[in-house]
Amino acid sequence: MDTAKPLFSHRKYWAERFGVAPFLPMSRAEMDQLGWDSCDVILVTGDAYVDHPSFGMAIIGRLLEAQGFRVGIISQPDWQSTGPFQALGRPNLFFGITAGNMDSMVNRYTSDRRVRRNDAYTPNDEGGRRPDRAVIVYSQRAREAYPEVPIVIGGIEASLRRIAHYDYWSDKVRRSVLLDSRADLLLFGNAERALVEVTHRVAAGEHPREIRDVRGTVFLRDAVPADRVVIDSTDIDAPGAVDPQPDPYAMVSAAGCATKGAAEEGPREEGPRVVRLQRDVPRGHPRDRTVIRLPAYAQVRADPVLYAHASRVLHLETNPGNARALVQRHGDKEVWLNPPPIPLTTAEMDAVFDLPYARSPHPAYGDARIPAWEMIRFSVNIMRGCFGGCSFCSITEHEGRIIQSRSEDSILREVEEIRDRVEGFTGVISDLGGPTANMYRLACKDPEIESSCRRLSCVYPGICKNLNTDHSALIGLYRKARALPGIKKVLIASGLRYDLAVESPEYVRELVTHHVGGYLKIAPEHTEEGPLSRMMKPGMGTYDRFKAMFDRFSREAGKEQYLIPYFIAAHPGTTDEDMLNLALWLKRNGFRADQVQAFLPGPMALATAMWHTGRNPLRGIRREGGDRVHSAKGIRARRLHKAFLRYHDAENWPLLREALQRMGRADLIGNGKRHLVPNYQPAGTGVRGGKPVGVEGRRGRFKTQHTGLKAAAAPRKAVRKRRGAS
Repeated sequence: MDTAKPLFSHRKYWAERFGVAPFLPMSRAEMDQLGWDSCDVILVTGDAYVDHPSFGMAIIGRLLEAQGFRVGIISQPDWQSTGPFQALGRPNLFFGITAGNMDSMVNRYTSDRRVRRNDAYTPNDEGGRRPDRAVIVYSQRAREAYPEVPIVIGGIEASLRRIAHYDYWSDKVRRSVLLDSRADLLLFGNAERALVEVTHRVAAGEHPREIRDVRGTVFLRDAVPADRVVIDSTDIDAPGAVDPQPDPYAMVSAAGCATKGAAEEGPREEGPRVVRLQRDVPRGHPRDRTVIRLPAYAQVRADPVLYAHASRVLHLETNPGNARALVQRHGDKEVWLNPPPIPLTTAEMDAVFDLPYARSPHPAYGDARIPAWEMIRFSVNIMRGCFGGCSFCSITEHEGRIIQSRSEDSILREVEEIRDRVEGFTGVISDLGGPTANMYRLACKDPEIESSCRRLSCVYPGICKNLNTDHSALIGLYRKARALPGIKKVLIASGLRYDLAVESPEYVRELVTHHVGGYLKIAPEHTEEGPLSRMMKPGMGTYDRFKAMFDRFSREAGKEQYLIPYFIAAHPGTTDEDMLNLALWLKRNGFRADQVQAFLPGPMALATAMWHTGRNPLRGIRREGGDRVHSAKGIRARRLHKAFLRYHDAENWPLLREALQRMGRADLIGNGKRHLVPNYQPAGTGVRGGKPVGVEGRRGRFKTQHTGLKAAAAPRKAVRKRRGAS
């Protein structure tokens, strides 16, 4: 893997003399108290400002402060005018704009496109405090406020919309957010390394739009430079007769797959050399001078097959060790994506988390509740990244597959800081984890193999033989954390990869004996092979192995503890029969879900490509044949899939009875233990808006559901929701 300049090796900017701010200022009055006449960088965010390393703007702000820059925060501004964007004056270098810790559309709308009433990142959980597509709106207002000030966008919303992407809420393919925001530069992924370099270079006189050699950045250019070799991947079929048919997704490096006699498209001096396939890249040509041309925005917008193809190519170019630049034409401009950033080292991670965070919300919020802060105030983030590669998840796409771990000393220092500084601490650390609970310090056994690998997941379809699954470092960390004076208990609340955990029975024993508070949440996501294969999740055999360990170690510890499995409804590749089988599994095992999760097609995800195109980009895309994927898209179909997860809720029984009859499974309707739903309907249930709940007709009306049986009032306990297994 390429080397990177150490994060804290830059010469500090002259404004370092102002020292460390207790909180990054949100008003001119605070700037005056600090002795500032201006800010060098102003960060605009859709979240409340909480000065804590779980909030992106706090990390970025404190990191730039440590580099010597004066950083101000504009939090959740009123976007109806430019006034709030002028509150701190004109920034000397640029505006840094983010939607916050979540994509603004995911934050604001449910999977059924209904507006959420609340927002956990807003004081008092108030909804509606950020606009739709916040990065675009904030950028437009900042540009109106100060037309000459550069704009740099980043965060998860910009990161996942850096290329032409399907947008679930408008049901169309949208352009790269870089164009719609009219920003000068986009930073994707965990962008500390890129941001520090860009900021120092802007301070030295460069304009962000002229910076084109920094990893993890996206920018616009008119044309591809003549000294590049372009791999043309604008179609899935090779032109002309090719014998044998080469694999356009060949998972090999460019330098290692050259062949003689590759044809050029036009004279070299007139533009970059264009080759059709990876095998045609000239021998010895360096990877950093090669760019892959994706189908243009106009092509992927009009052709779902090319969209799925572009999605596959994009995801195959995400390993920092071997990724090449990508380019996608948008009208008369090229959207250029540099390779992903080099992950932070352990020392750099420690330094980022050791910055002088106040570890609390800004005083301007007074006594207001900020639910997201309350959830993490007693937790510690020990690592970043995820090599699970779940097709529906944005963690891998944003943070990458290479695990970036903090040192044990840094983590324990933060635990002690929580103990000594955070108001209301009672001795319980609520979580010691991250994107996953148990990938701490796990990595490929061979760095050379890791740098050349192009697998989308290290654990699917099985755990890679080159992956180190030793959990001993994590076990040692748990033991030291709970042994600290004043620490009564350390809980683990992050998502557990139980397929990794079963490789270390000693870890499962440690977890179950000391770090489970009665319930442990895990995410099998489904029981059936069809959806699981499209999710890239393990089968239920692994769940059964983990549950056996969990139950045995709980008994040995003398504790009554339960697993709470999470499942997804309406994921691409899921049929009605799959959901029925899942419901029967839930009933057999005594689970009654309080809440259910329906698949939400987030931007850029592989599962979203399946949803939009009906093709599976986990496999090679073909015009004819290939892996076709069905998705439950209509309101009725999605409602039915969710109803199967809540088979015990009387409100869903009319819909389920109708579906079971249609599926030829009326044998599951009845009042016995073997039945899924009863043949009676409790009074006052199964209605919505005064009308019986049934199925939607062609005009969207509800049809009355007649069971042919007299409705009877069921005992209250028959529809009571339970959290655990019986």
